[in-house]
Amino acid sequence: MPHIVLQLSGNKDVDLMHKAIEVIQDLTADILKKERSVMATTVTFIDDDQWFIGGKPLSQSGGSAFHLDISITDETNTKSEKSRFVRELYQALANFRGDLHEASYIHLIDARAAAYGYGGRTQEWRHQQAEM
Repeated sequence: MPHIVLQLSGNKDVDLMHKAIEVIQDLTADILKKERSVMATTVTFIDDDQWFIGGKPLSQSGGSAFHLDISITDETNTKSEKSRFVRELYQALANFRGDLHEASYIHLIDARAAAYGYGGRTQEWRHQQAEM
């Protein structure tokens, strides 16, 4: 698993959305070693006049931005893996949007295994069952 929430500035762009989801899922699988079959992703587009950086809306300052939250099970990735993920994902999205603002954030949320899960079972339960 993880649960992935992506917010993109600007008008809805289906092509951009599909490209972004593909690269996010590729890097999540390749770098963070998460299973694609249980990745759940939601995407929201936010108008430039509702996205503020430094107190100014993007509609005035120009450029584009994104915010990504990705929930992963705590202690399943190293600091190095997380750093590489943040670096490579930012660069990949910058390749899609040449005007990407530096204040575009990626938040890897380390969720406790006992407090996080899917299908009615926690990640802790899955871990315990796997060891049996």
